[in-house]
Amino acid sequence: MKIYSVLQIGQFHTNYCEDFLVTEPVGTDKRLIAVLDGCSMGTESAFASILFGKILRSIAKQLYYKEFLEGISDDLDHILKDVLHQLFKEAKTIKNQLSLDTNELLSTIILGIVDEAQAKATFLAVGDGLIYFDGQIVEYEQDNKPHYLGYHLGEDFESWFSKQKQLLSISDFKDLSICTDGIFTFQNLTNKKDQLSEGHIIDFMLSDLEFSENDNFLERKVRYLDQERQHLVTDDLAIVRVRTHP
Repeated sequence: MKIYSVLQIGQFHTNYCEDFLVTEPVGTDKRLIAVLDGCSMGTESAFASILFGKILRSIAKQLYYKEFLEGISDDLDHILKDVLHQLFKEAKTIKNQLSLDTNELLSTIILGIVDEAQAKATFLAVGDGLIYFDGQIVEYEQDNKPHYLGYHLGEDFESWFSKQKQLLSISDFKDLSICTDGIFTFQNLTNKKDQLSEGHIIDFMLSDLEFSENDNFLERKVRYLDQERQHLVTDDLAIVRVRTHP
């Protein structure tokens, strides 16, 4: 199994990339993957996505060591819920310690736990984004009003989790990607008549195999769209792509 990723600042952003991504093992054959997108209307919006991403990395490392020491491997749904619960608690603690305002903690999250040995995965999307697998597209769109995790840190976790509808489980996948909504923002700013469709962009970035022999597979694709097709990604973009047969 091969994991590729790309994190790209958008053409219309000048200071910080507000997206973030995580790919960390949580066990011998299991991996946490996530893409996060800070809210541009929030305060210092890059902070929230980076903070949540760093917390997720820390949680993944703890789970990896726990499995190593105890030799116990949980199912994907249990790991996903456990990771979210820990993220919820740690984000709330940091919010209180730093006296952070809710507007400083606004970021979307697509979080997944992948079983690399069995080609299975389970996901929760908190806010907007896209999940692609073997030609199927699942888009989460909340009309630019995502239900950010930061809005709910004062709630009981079990009550919040029970209301989540953007859950997805897949099995026997060959090619899987999670993306922030920057995937929809490639634009030809030089000649609008040559604008590629969203479907073409998604197929090229998430299905096409050109450059897949390279570790910087997705970065080369972004560069190709820029230099050869004059398409710039205008919003920040984070993609994690997992292929079972690289």
